[in-house]
Amino acid sequence: MSALLSSARQRFFRRTSALRCVCAATICVLSLSACVDVSMPDYKRPDTPAKASWSDQKGAPVSAAATIEPDWWKGFHDPYLDTLIAKAIAGNFDIKVLAARIDVAGTQIGEAKAGALPTMDLGFGADFEKTTHQTFSKQYNLATQVNWDIDIWGKVEKGVQAQKAEFHASEADWRAGYLELVSNVASTYFQILQFDDQIEQQQKTLETNRQILAIYDGQRRNGLIPQTHVLRQQAEINRLTNQLLDLRRSRALANNALCTLIGVPAGEFRMPKGHLQQRVQLPPVPDGLPAQLLARRPDVVAAEFRVLEAYDLVGQAKLAQLPTISLTGHAGTASFALTDLLKSFTYGFMPSINIPLLDPGVRAHVKVTQAQSTVAEQQYRAAVMTAFEEVENSLVNVNSHKEQRVELQQEVSRLQIVADQIQSQLRLGVVSQLEVFETERTLLEAQQELLANHQQILSDTVLLYKALGGGWPSVDVQAEVKEH
Repeated sequence: MSALLSSARQRFFRRTSALRCVCAATICVLSLSACVDVSMPDYKRPDTPAKASWSDQKGAPVSAAATIEPDWWKGFHDPYLDTLIAKAIAGNFDIKVLAARIDVAGTQIGEAKAGALPTMDLGFGADFEKTTHQTFSKQYNLATQVNWDIDIWGKVEKGVQAQKAEFHASEADWRAGYLELVSNVASTYFQILQFDDQIEQQQKTLETNRQILAIYDGQRRNGLIPQTHVLRQQAEINRLTNQLLDLRRSRALANNALCTLIGVPAGEFRMPKGHLQQRVQLPPVPDGLPAQLLARRPDVVAAEFRVLEAYDLVGQAKLAQLPTISLTGHAGTASFALTDLLKSFTYGFMPSINIPLLDPGVRAHVKVTQAQSTVAEQQYRAAVMTAFEEVENSLVNVNSHKEQRVELQQEVSRLQIVADQIQSQLRLGVVSQLEVFETERTLLEAQQELLANHQQILSDTVLLYKALGGGWPSVDVQAEVKEH
């Protein structure tokens, strides 16, 4: 009876001692945790200079939702352009790369979540040994181990939140790439059509100058003008021919660029000839565009999500300073004969607390993440400032080129009247054929300038849509923070 009481007392003292150790360790953990600064302020969007409206604006302000449609390029009313953009969206490889990065970021969320789950290892081994003058020995073993690092402070969850922010930033990168692709296809398409019109007008100008040369050559043979007039006109034809060759070269290069944009090998697709002013209409740009449109610009959205990611990584690095609690369970068996391997087992359970008392790398990592967070905030501010500049420049270009268009249209209209009157005077014998050709040449040059202006307004409008973030809906990063 006394032996039983003695055994019970020993078990009681062992349990009490173990409990005291656990309590002491817990108190130690809490004490150390209280000494470590892991506080994080609430997330707040980095401050940037405020801008209520654009400087070059007319008309009453309109809402962001009433400005630009998602498929804004259809405002040009060109079905062929719509077809090219559809091909580019389906076939462009840069867009596919960005889409693949979204998948990578999505799978990395699962990888981050796995840090809070237990891990299990299973191993089998054999040991064969022969010593001189000793018999050959062999031993077989089978063992498994389960380890679980308990995320009591939420360090893993912070990493998950950071990866979710990167996922959203990757989505915004795809939107920015999508917008860049559509803008490049439209601008390249307009440029090719402009080259077609310029080539046609250049050929007309060249033909007119050849007719002028024929007149000069006849006058030289009759002794009415010196040889220098003929040579000067021949040099002019050389200049115009060189320009025509350069236009054809530029057209071919732009066509190659369009091939790459739509996902076709360069040279395998040739865009049919067309006329820019006949095919593409100038879309109206709404007045009173609000500065809040920049909130939906994809690169600005991506930059802010990366600020949020850096914020979560700072929190994760701070939490890494706290003690970690691990639970480890192991079981195994060993035998000198393979047939006896499963006859006996050894197993155990070991909770442990790891306290990073002297780990300079942990605290250094906190400073690194804080510095990286500052970089992300400044990059966000830089993206916003760049967006302000691009929108302002686009608005200035659109409005200025539209004002120039009025003057160019009046110039072409008046030169056309002059050309018609000169043609009537030619029939009456009042003027020479040379004067008619000179008037036509002047008219063609003015028409070339009007054509270039039309293409500039189209490209400026595309750049304005791009600068404003296209037709994407706005994304509130702070709302995303609350949701996740």
